[in-house]
Amino acid sequence: MLRYIIFRILQVIPVLLGTTFLIYFMVFAMPGDPIVAMFGDKTPNPIVLEKLRAQYNLDKPFFVQYLLYLKGIFVGDFGVSFSGQPVSDILARTFPVTGLLAVMAIAIEFFLAIVIGLFSGLRKGGVFDNVSLIVGLLLMSLPIFVVAFIGQYFLTIQWSIFRTTVGSNVSFYNMLLPAIVIGITLFATSMRLTRASVIDTMNQDFVRTAYAKGLPRRRVVPVHILRNSLIPTVTNSAANFGVLLVGATVTEAIFNVPGVGNTLYQAILRGENSTVVSFVTVMVLFYLGVNLIVDLLYAVLDPRIRYA
Repeated sequence: MLRYIIFRILQVIPVLLGTTFLIYFMVFAMPGDPIVAMFGDKTPNPIVLEKLRAQYNLDKPFFVQYLLYLKGIFVGDFGVSFSGQPVSDILARTFPVTGLLAVMAIAIEFFLAIVIGLFSGLRKGGVFDNVSLIVGLLLMSLPIFVVAFIGQYFLTIQWSIFRTTVGSNVSFYNMLLPAIVIGITLFATSMRLTRASVIDTMNQDFVRTAYAKGLPRRRVVPVHILRNSLIPTVTNSAANFGVLLVGATVTEAIFNVPGVGNTLYQAILRGENSTVVSFVTVMVLFYLGVNLIVDLLYAVLDPRIRYA
């Protein structure tokens, strides 16, 4: 197990270098001069332009800029945004917000997927199974902004249960509505995976053996059927969690959530290389960490899986 973990950690190095290089190049290749764009319609002084380019290393070749950025990462310096704020401060301010939103949304998605998928699989072909499949298909076909606007209209305007937007008042309660919107739009796929896995597991020999040994249904379902059916759901939820850490840009914009999505979008528009690449670097590390944890969970969920 330890050897496997070390091997996976070593894999982070080429992935991190390749990702940061690609993103840095894409931002560098964007048309226009980000320094000139800072002044809007005004005509900046050429001397000021040169000083700003030198300050942000934009007067140097691409590879020099990239190597200087990598050097800064290794010493904990993520650079400074065009607004004068250290990128590390922006990361510290926005990532906890998006992290809270992602955790809440995945918790809602996972709970709905497990409960509905389990009952659908156990009652294959029944009324509950057919209704859940139809609802799942409906939610999968709806764009997330439609679900968000419906949630806002009924839960905030008509019934006044939640606030319409989050704004600067980030709290568990205020983040609940955007988390519900994301969770119910994501749960359909996980629910169908759980249902299919439960149906397949019910036909396995070890389940038949458990029933033949006289074990009650309340023991067989959670221990033998559900536990061995969770791997596809856990994998899908982990992938969704990684995507949400990148920033649920549409949802954050609709609910005015001051998270990663909005900040990263604005940084891309301004051509802030250090801000964009720093965000991506942290996202890649989180995503790889989540995938490593999920890989290790496989052995916990299914005793037949072992890592040499």
